[in-house]
Amino acid sequence: MLAQLYRRAPVTVGAVAWTAALLVSGVSLPASPAGAVPQVFFDDFSYGNVGELEAHGWTARTKTGWPGIENASWKKEGVSFPADSARPSNRILRMTSSTDGTPPHTSQTQICQQRKFKEGTYAARVHFSYGPAQGPAGDCVVESYYTFSTVDIPKNPNYSECDFEYLPEGGWGQKGPALFVTTWGTADPLPDGTQDNAHNPVPGAEGGWHVLVLQVAGGHVRYFLDGKFIADHGGRFYPREVMSFNFNLWFTQEGVGSSRQLRSYEEDIDWVYFEKDVVLSPGQVEQKAQALRSAGIPWRDTVESMGLPCPCNN
Repeated sequence: MLAQLYRRAPVTVGAVAWTAALLVSGVSLPASPAGAVPQVFFDDFSYGNVGELEAHGWTARTKTGWPGIENASWKKEGVSFPADSARPSNRILRMTSSTDGTPPHTSQTQICQQRKFKEGTYAARVHFSYGPAQGPAGDCVVESYYTFSTVDIPKNPNYSECDFEYLPEGGWGQKGPALFVTTWGTADPLPDGTQDNAHNPVPGAEGGWHVLVLQVAGGHVRYFLDGKFIADHGGRFYPREVMSFNFNLWFTQEGVGSSRQLRSYEEDIDWVYFEKDVVLSPGQVEQKAQALRSAGIPWRDTVESMGLPCPCNN
């Protein structure tokens, strides 16, 4: 998310092989008291409008600011709930962002949940676009799912962020499409631009539906793409603050295309799942999400509130 705000000069940490025991369910950090009810957040976005979404703790961003094209707008109108073309009875959340390359005609989209998530297993089923839904290609556009604390003070030593970011038209030194997974240690707003993160690019076209799983436990942040383990980040990059659950779709300042024809991009979200203090394998996360759907439960939130606002409009 912060690549637009900061110059990207990351520390890259190679993937580490894990034993199967670390990736199965039932591993709790710390151990829950006997009889404790799991703290779970689940949403399959079965809404008709943004008001219904926000009634369940989400915020659709309207405040201007980073990341993206300077002075561009962030609009609730970019959030919609169309029927799933593959399963018409299922609704999805769609973010739509558009630009003609100029700030007055650039609209970006972001949704944020409350800040109350830290250790545990995060997951989302997300559809990345191959390119623009309409108009010419050529923009460095970022399609993301991430967790984030807040940029409250420069070089905050407790700053926390974990990102899945897909760039269908390349960027950040990567030619061609790539999925970046990034975990942040600390960062400093421009003009200084100091940053401290670990990242792994996964080159190649990843348009289409994917299940993205993030395990934050035991000093390690593990990223999975469709069940495949792709990165491990730890040490000073391990989250230290409570984070929010977020998605955004934005254009990088330095990568906007030269065309002045309006073009739009889309990112779809089918469902999200989080379980506190428990490490779940990707397969087990999907089983739990599908079990809730099969039981006719479109939304569940038993994760204790921390009384912290989401970062969207703050």
